[in-house]
Amino acid sequence: MSDPAVRVDTTSQVPPYEQIRAQLAALIRTGRLVTGERLPTVRQLATDLGLAPGTAARAYRELEAAGLIRTRRGAGTRVAALPSGPYAHDVDQLTTLARDFTSAARALGAGTEDILTAVRDALDPGPATSPATAASGAHGPKTAGVGAGSRGGKRA
Repeated sequence: MSDPAVRVDTTSQVPPYEQIRAQLAALIRTGRLVTGERLPTVRQLATDLGLAPGTAARAYRELEAAGLIRTRRGAGTRVAALPSGPYAHDVDQLTTLARDFTSAARALGAGTEDILTAVRDALDPGPATSPATAASGAHGPKTAGVGAGSRGGKRA
């Protein structure tokens, strides 16, 4: 399996730090990033995504406050053990993300069925690449690999 990737869409109304935070939280909670796995440094993540280091640092601070990651001098930033007990998601945040996605999809000319299909595909990703992913070129979202194998460089 290849390293999970974080993507930032600078045209989205969702701030870049929140996009990073939400994606890393999802990767951790779904087990794609496991306990103890090392994340890129703030500086490396910012460089990979073409963002200011403060943006990546804010995402990491919020993940640390949520107990999802731990940063120790000399040991780097690693995925923390998930807290036992159910995770309650933020309904308002989920609604905002859904609105942002549907607005962007409609701007691309997608109809309701295409949008629903994209969401279903995202919920159950398979090995195949969707036409939308294949069509995104140099003007698409910026991407950074995360996890043990990420040593810098952009991933497409």
